[in-house]
Amino acid sequence: MRKQALVSISAAFAVGVCAVSAVSAQAQSYKADDIIKHFGGGKPNLGVSRGLCVGTEAECSKAGHVVKPAAAFDLVVRFKYNSDVLEPDAKSNLDEFAKALKDPQLAASSFLVEGHTDARGSADYNLNLSERRAKAVVSYLSERGVDTAKLLPRGFGQTKPIVADPYSGDNRRVETRIRVD
Repeated sequence: MRKQALVSISAAFAVGVCAVSAVSAQAQSYKADDIIKHFGGGKPNLGVSRGLCVGTEAECSKAGHVVKPAAAFDLVVRFKYNSDVLEPDAKSNLDEFAKALKDPQLAASSFLVEGHTDARGSADYNLNLSERRAKAVVSYLSERGVDTAKLLPRGFGQTKPIVADPYSGDNRRVETRIRVD
């Protein structure tokens, strides 16, 4: 089992990026209201102590910390294999995300836009592809009127898989998180 760092002060909005041919599930669609409700106005619940624990849920619980993993909001965005071009269903979901980001409840929030790939190809190539995917999302949101100063694109390549199989299409994704720095 892979250890994951749990940080109680971050909220995650995951944008899964999968090759069209590798996806058997039907695409999901989301509404801006769902996104706004999820982020609750963009103010993370820091708790009374404003503490955090880095480690597995079991390690943090054992140390006496109350562990509430960040809730994920999964928005499925498909790219063709080896591509950074947004597909029509991705654009539809990102249109709703753009509406949510322009809502007054999220106006003061800024977001990290983190691109990821599977392990196919070289590490350098995948890092570049993940950066291009993150920038494609930021560019699209910018075209929809979202202030790019609120969005910080980053690429992680194949370094942070979310499933055990490093070649799985589930690892090809973009995740967007509220910046808390």
